Amino acid sequence: MPFIVNTATEREEMLRAIGVGSFEELIADIPEEIRLKKALDVFPALDEPQVRKLLEGLASANRSTSDYVSFLGGGAYDHFIPVAIKTIASRSEFYTAYTPYQAEVSQGTLQAIYEYQSLICRLYEMDVTNASMYDGATALAEAVLMAMNVTGRAQVVVAGKLHPYNSSVLKTYLEASDHNAVIQNVLEDGIGSISALKGIVTGNVAAVVVQQPNFYGCLEEVEAIRDIAHANGALFIVSADPLSLGVLAAPGSYGADIAVGEGQPLGNPQNFGGPYLGIFTVKQPLVRKIPGRLVGMTKDKDGEEGFILTLQTREQHIRREKATSNICSNQALNALQAAVYLSLLGREGIRDVAAQSAQKAHYLAGKIAGIPGFSLKYTSPFFREFVVETPIPASAVIEQMLEHKVFAGYDLAVHNETGLLIAVTEKRTQAELDSFAKNLGTLK
Repeated sequence: MPFIVNTATEREEMLRAIGVGSFEELIADIPEEIRLKKALDVFPALDEPQVRKLLEGLASANRSTSDYVSFLGGGAYDHFIPVAIKTIASRSEFYTAYTPYQAEVSQGTLQAIYEYQSLICRLYEMDVTNASMYDGATALAEAVLMAMNVTGRAQVVVAGKLHPYNSSVLKTYLEASDHNAVIQNVLEDGIGSISALKGIVTGNVAAVVVQQPNFYGCLEEVEAIRDIAHANGALFIVSADPLSLGVLAAPGSYGADIAVGEGQPLGNPQNFGGPYLGIFTVKQPLVRKIPGRLVGMTKDKDGEEGFILTLQTREQHIRREKATSNICSNQALNALQAAVYLSLLGREGIRDVAAQSAQKAHYLAGKIAGIPGFSLKYTSPFFREFVVETPIPASAVIEQMLEHKVFAGYDLAVHNETGLLIAVTEKRTQAELDSFAKNLGTLK
C-alpha cells in the first residue's frame, strides 16, 4: 500500500471539521517540555539491498538463544519448537485470517480454535477453555475480576509467590475497576504459609490465587490452599505452567474453579517478551461468566457439523452492563501454534519434555549446591526452576557467564531480592549442564 501524504488543504479541512483553527491548537494540551523540538533523526533513504544490510547489521548485535546456552526463565522459557509448527501456522488460511465472526467463511479458523480449546481442556482437566487471552498475566487478572463478579466480594488473596509482573498487572486491573484489595500471604521456605493463610482468608474474599509452580519454581501446597478457599466460599484460582502438567497434577484434578496460564512454552518462541498466549479455563458452572470468545460445534440445516462463536458475552455483542469482558484479541495465531505443538507431541511427548526438564533441573541444582559459596535458597520441591544464592552479586555472575556464551539466569535484584533464578529445559545437554557448573566455580 503506497503512503499518500495529506495536502495542506486537506489538513486545513480536517482541522475545521473537528473545530480547531490550527494544528498548534489541536495539540495545546501537550506540555511544551515533552514535545520534540527538532526533526526526527532517521536514516537517509536506502534501497532494498541497503536496508537488508542495515537491518542484518543491527540484528547481529543481539545475543540470542540460538548462539548462547540459556538458563533464563521467570515466565519465558527456551523449549525446543519443532519446525513443523511454523510451517503449519504460516499457511495463508491461518496466517492472514482475522475475524471468526462470519462463520460461513471462517470455518478453518474456528475449527483451529476449537481444537485448541479441546486440547487445553484435556491438559488442564477443566471443562471449558476460551479462545485465549492476551497473555498469562491478563488471563489471571481477568480471572480475579470474574471471581469478584461471581461472588460479589471485593478482596483477593494471593497464596504463595506470584510472579511480580503478574501481581502488578493484577493490581492495575483491580484499581481500574475500583477494586484494590489484594492481600499477600506469608512465605515460608519459598512457598505460601498454610497456617498464615488460614488467618487471612475470610468471608470477604472472592478468590484465593496460587501460581503453580510459583515464581521461584517451588511447588505450592495446592490442595491445602483449595480447602481454605472453599471453606470460606471463595473461588480457587490456579495459574499453572502448562508444560509442567506433563508431570504435575492438573488444576482440575485438585479442585480449581478457574485455571489460567502462560502459553508461551507450548510452541511459541520467546520473541523478546511477546506476543504470547493467555490460557483461561473454568469448570462448567462458570461457563456463562467466562470472558473472551468461545468456539462451539453445531450442525447446519443439512445435519453437517460446523463451528461457530457461542455464548458471546463480550460488550461488542450484548449490553455493556451485562458483558463479562471487553477483551478483543484472542491471540489466535499463538493459540494455533500451541495446538499444533500439543498435537505433535501428544500425551507422551508432553510428559517426556516435562520429565526431562525436571530431571535436568534437579541434576544441575545438585551440581551447583556442591560449589563452594553457592547454595540453594529454598529446600521446597521444585519443577524446572530454582533459586541459587551466589558468593558474588547475581548481576556479576550473569555478566561473567556471558564470556562463556551462557545466559546464567534471572537476577532477583530486579525485585529487590537476592539470588539467581535458574531455569532448565529439555534442550540442555549434560555437557552444557556440567560446563555451566564448572564455570560457576571459577567466577571471581
